[in-house]
Amino acid sequence: MAGGEAVRPAPPYLAANTPGGPPQAAGGGAPLPGRGQARPPLPPCPARDKARPDSRKGITMAKTKGPRRPRAETPKGFRDYFGAEVTERTEMLRTIAEVYRLHGFDALETSAVETVEALGKFLPDVDRPNAGVFAWQEDETGQATDWLALRYDLTAPLARVYAQHRNDLPTPYRRYAMGPVWRNEKPGPGRYRQFYQCDADIVGAPNVAADAEICAMLADTLEAVGIPRGDYVVRVNSRKVLNGVMEAAGLGGEDKEAARGIVLRAIDKLDRLGPDGVRALLGEGRTDESGDRAEGAGLAPEQAEIVMGFVNAKRADGGATIAALRDLVAGSQTGLDGVSELETIGRLLTAQGYGTDRIEIDPSVVRGLGYYTGPVFEAELTFQVEDDKGRPVRFGSVAGGGRYDDLVKRFTGQEVPATGVSIGVDRLLAALRAKGRATGAAAGPVVVTVMDRERMADYQAMAQELRAAGIRAEVYLGNPKNFGNQLKYADRRGSPVAVIEGTAEHAAGIVQIKDLVLGAKIAESASLEEWKDQPAQEEVPRGDLVARVRAMLDRAAP
Repeated sequence: MAGGEAVRPAPPYLAANTPGGPPQAAGGGAPLPGRGQARPPLPPCPARDKARPDSRKGITMAKTKGPRRPRAETPKGFRDYFGAEVTERTEMLRTIAEVYRLHGFDALETSAVETVEALGKFLPDVDRPNAGVFAWQEDETGQATDWLALRYDLTAPLARVYAQHRNDLPTPYRRYAMGPVWRNEKPGPGRYRQFYQCDADIVGAPNVAADAEICAMLADTLEAVGIPRGDYVVRVNSRKVLNGVMEAAGLGGEDKEAARGIVLRAIDKLDRLGPDGVRALLGEGRTDESGDRAEGAGLAPEQAEIVMGFVNAKRADGGATIAALRDLVAGSQTGLDGVSELETIGRLLTAQGYGTDRIEIDPSVVRGLGYYTGPVFEAELTFQVEDDKGRPVRFGSVAGGGRYDDLVKRFTGQEVPATGVSIGVDRLLAALRAKGRATGAAAGPVVVTVMDRERMADYQAMAQELRAAGIRAEVYLGNPKNFGNQLKYADRRGSPVAVIEGTAEHAAGIVQIKDLVLGAKIAESASLEEWKDQPAQEEVPRGDLVARVRAMLDRAAP
């Protein structure tokens, strides 16, 4: 059948000339002789034959069904975005892009599809290339070729692009990219398999001045989109300092990799578990309120004390924090190098006017357990919102990044320094809604109603005049017979104004302009006197259409 639809087999007792079913004569006549003796025909029964003309005793003919209609639903872990959501995201990305351009970054757009080999750094299980990503294998002329996958994030494509075009690109290369990414992971509340990211990276800059600029640009971006100073903080740490702490605690070497992983994950849970919870995970483990047991790293008390000293190393100012970290990793050159880098970043940011109220050194930042090689940073929103149970909680992280000097090396064999940041677009939009900077709703277009089918050209001309003046407008294109339905349509569209011109108005050279926003307010609470003082519908000369609509829109603007 068309579309590859399988044909459902008929039940055995209806199958013609099939095993297990009585052989039938052509044209559906009496049964033909088969195994055993043919069944004799049933005696005539008018009542039965009238009720079931195509049946035998005890057997009802199956009703023929057409192909099953597809279900109209989104796949699990995906969602649709409508009008205002798309508009708000577009506006926010435009604002972010302007900040990035001010810092000298150029846009880059790459394919949504990459080879799995290029994405390998990001896969949770490199032995199963389709785990964690949406992947498939090309099949050309019957021979399997490369595995392909939807991009997992925007950083892996950047590494491939730079390695492929490095002779044509400037060094350092500043690029920003925005777009959807896909992850084949278990979805959950607020966790989707497709989401937007917004990245900015500098490739080919070994100096931590690049990391400092990324942090400064991140702070500028948050303020530009509407997160006021005081409601966010960019926190900075260094993976080198973390590695130095691990060495000081006796957790260096490949044989301690599993324990290091537990330690780093425990540090990352400091905000949620507190110092006591982290200490428990450094030791034998902990049991949460639900009874679930989390195994610990099994550190000795003296080892755990070194790690907890790192967790509690943050002081009132950046200089004191740097001093505490330097004492902690005194026996590790890697750790001392990381402390020096943090000190340089702090000095560069202070010189640019970024105080600790915006960007601070914070040892509790643990990102990219096996990914980052130097400074790491995270943007946290500090204002409170309510969780699912109505409890006040901090909004949390909306962006993060760091230095990754080994990624391009996978392609070229040569170390290429790089650093960058990624903003979670949907999460930042949710933050703006929580702050009242975005509403999830937007005003619809001005609707020009249709009172006379024969005068559609006049209505289209009105809409075009409004558009020429920069006013969003449309002509009602449904069935104009019921005028009430036209106003209902305008209401569903969120239209602020409706334009009405019937035959009488056209002859008199006037139009009726209905303020739908004011009309809704009047219907809710206004008194008769308020209605008289500011009517929701005005009669104006046809030539004043644009000016009067503009005035109504300005009046309705928040």
